[in-house]
Amino acid sequence: MDTRAATEPAPRVLDTAARLASVDIVIPVLNEERALPGCVRTLASFLDDGFPLPWRITIVDNGSTDATWPIATALAGQFERVHARRIDVRGRGAALRTAWRDSPADIVAYMDVDLSTDLDALFPLVAAVASGHSKIAIGTRLAHSARTRRSLRRELVSRAYNALLRYGFGAGFSDAQCGFKAARTDVVRPLMDKVEDNGWFFDTELLLLAEHNGLRVHEVPVDWIEDMDSRVRVVRTAIDDLKGLARLAWSMSTGRARVEVTRSEPAPRHPDAVVARPRAVTLAKFTSFAAIGVFSVILYTLTYLPLREFWPPATANLGALVLAGILNTEANRRWTFGRVRRSTMHLRAAVLFVANYALTTAAVLAVPPHAGRPAEVGAVVGTYVLLIAMRFTALDRWVFSRTRN
Repeated sequence: MDTRAATEPAPRVLDTAARLASVDIVIPVLNEERALPGCVRTLASFLDDGFPLPWRITIVDNGSTDATWPIATALAGQFERVHARRIDVRGRGAALRTAWRDSPADIVAYMDVDLSTDLDALFPLVAAVASGHSKIAIGTRLAHSARTRRSLRRELVSRAYNALLRYGFGAGFSDAQCGFKAARTDVVRPLMDKVEDNGWFFDTELLLLAEHNGLRVHEVPVDWIEDMDSRVRVVRTAIDDLKGLARLAWSMSTGRARVEVTRSEPAPRHPDAVVARPRAVTLAKFTSFAAIGVFSVILYTLTYLPLREFWPPATANLGALVLAGILNTEANRRWTFGRVRRSTMHLRAAVLFVANYALTTAAVLAVPPHAGRPAEVGAVVGTYVLLIAMRFTALDRWVFSRTRN
């Protein structure tokens, strides 16, 4: 046997041009006349130097009032594979929605104009989607192997926000807001039909909807350096994100977040494989979780009211949460989750308790003293109900979505 001939690739392996997925990298910009030229030139040079897939860059100006749009059109004229378009609606979500809907590429991606994320992660990001292994890929600054340089305030806010997604919604991804993502165009378009936000919450809503509908989200650890000229307003963005989470939790709990998307199901490759029967999950688990949730809300309310006669709001809230939380956790461990180990359940319950206490206390303290006791009780109980609903969506994500056909 000719070993040399056997190891040489066949002609059909070398001829891959017809099978390569195309990539459209979107750069949303708002008043970025300083950063845009350097971004496009750097990115185009990087892609020209060896990016293995057909590509183009799309600049989307969404309402700039400086020289951003003239610069964008000049760059589009200078570079053959750079395109520019302008929309009147502000917001990163609006820019991505517009560009991704009209893109002719197989894969749509985006990155921030400040190039905070190192470009070496771009091909690993796109490759996970191009291979078909995942439908969406995101960069993460919170993975152990990621390397970041940013302010302490943004680090704490980011970790707190993503912890809320992880323990409140059961999110499997670690960094919702990193401006570095890619997706299959045919998959992301039906998801965007359900996404309502046009601002910074667009990313989170898209990812939660993807996982809610059983799509795999791949993560790539990135190197990231904060640009101090960022347009992000941390406090205002955080408030908008919490409003968006409340809206999305309601949509998920009422079934309005279901999307008809194409996703592959695991199947054995070996022709003689003996496959285990899938574990059946019945409606009983949801009924149990919902019943325990209703009982917890009633118990919390009936505990908070008498405690409030003697204690200030934050202390009364703590006492009510401790009692309702212990009973809720143990009841769900026994009757809803069944086989979950006590240590695992209690660890998650402890994390959820801290988040619940912080949010309910913030809600009750935000009520003006002159509003009266009914408004105070309504605020704290309403927040508690919202948190219960968020836990319900987490159960749907981790139990039901993995077993439905």
